[in-house]
Amino acid sequence: MLQIQTIRENAQFVIDKLKVKNVDATENISKILALDAEIRALKTSLDNNLMEQNRLSKEIGILFKSGKAADAAPLKDKIAELKISEKEDQTALDQKEQEIIDILVLLPNLPHDSVPVGFGANDNEIIHKEGDDSNMDETAVPHWDLVKKFDIIDFELGTKITGAGFPVYKGKGAKLQRALINFFLDSASAENYTEVQPPYMVNKDSAYATGQLPDKDGQMYHATVDDFYLIPTAEVPVTNIYRDVILKESDFPIKNCAYSACFRREAGSYGKDVRGLNRLHQFDKVEIVQIQHPYRSYQTLEEMRNYVMGLLRKLELPFRVLRLCGGDMSFTSALTYDMEVYSKAQQKWLEVSSVSNFEAFQANRMKLRFKDEETGKTKLAHTLNGSALALPRIMAALIENNQTDKGIVIPQVLRKYTGFDIID
Repeated sequence: MLQIQTIRENAQFVIDKLKVKNVDATENISKILALDAEIRALKTSLDNNLMEQNRLSKEIGILFKSGKAADAAPLKDKIAELKISEKEDQTALDQKEQEIIDILVLLPNLPHDSVPVGFGANDNEIIHKEGDDSNMDETAVPHWDLVKKFDIIDFELGTKITGAGFPVYKGKGAKLQRALINFFLDSASAENYTEVQPPYMVNKDSAYATGQLPDKDGQMYHATVDDFYLIPTAEVPVTNIYRDVILKESDFPIKNCAYSACFRREAGSYGKDVRGLNRLHQFDKVEIVQIQHPYRSYQTLEEMRNYVMGLLRKLELPFRVLRLCGGDMSFTSALTYDMEVYSKAQQKWLEVSSVSNFEAFQANRMKLRFKDEETGKTKLAHTLNGSALALPRIMAALIENNQTDKGIVIPQVLRKYTGFDIID
């Protein structure tokens, strides 16, 4: 959530910045400024009211001590009037503060200066590419046919049990999935990320704190009886570990990693681009999350990006890195890098990771602060997260790119985890 002070002091700057995300915030900013002025006026009125009540109370005390209790009656009546006025002002203040929050939560995070202007995926900036992204021969088979041939993933069975987008992994397919999870977790541990095993459901406060609510309300699975939400990513529960926490500067950086199943309704998704593993309602992912000092968060973002690139190199997959344009960024992000792997059988790039800096946007919602050692004041921390990695499209690319006439060859780095070299 954007900070009121930022909007108050730089209203036009905020409006211009949000245009990079293709959001016209002019009307909402005007409403926020008007409400902010009313709120400050009400707070001033309440402060003055309290001061007057205290002054009159002292006068009453003096009158009682002087034996003039009868003269205190008009002052008591005045205090009673002030209390009624105080109650009215407090009610109005509570209402205005809720109104301003209801508008603030509709505004996305401000994009970083380096974010390119654009409306969608075609406007993203390719900043790095490596590996062989040439296409395979015409006999190459897409993964949805390969997994059926080798009986390692069953889409029809998942549809029978639950519905489309819930595949069943079998035999060597299940072992390859588990091998990837263990490889990603071990790699994160080697980089001093502390592993966390979080709940797969969160309450409304947690979903609000990281920005999923109200923005992604319709995309989340909602258990209405208990008012819990199935997590779309481990970012949500892991970041919420630090909700309502005041850190010390010496605590930075805080580094967590977590494996979880992820659940996304993906309403409106259909067609060939979502076939097979390309888009699922339930999928596995290893997430990395960092809480960092504001001065170092962009250096940390680059380190996280390089870390994910290193994983893709070890998996021997051709990949590229994109800097997302304003129109393709998430609601909460200030700067996002997407990592995509090339699927040689599908002849297309598949997103497998997003690494983002949210700056203070999530921290402001969840009151995640740290005490500045120099000033002694509390400030908002910065939060970052990244997929390291999301498994379905990694699986798709590994299966397709490593197909041979003998079977699917397992990358060297995974063989100690799978216990086999080939799926045949």
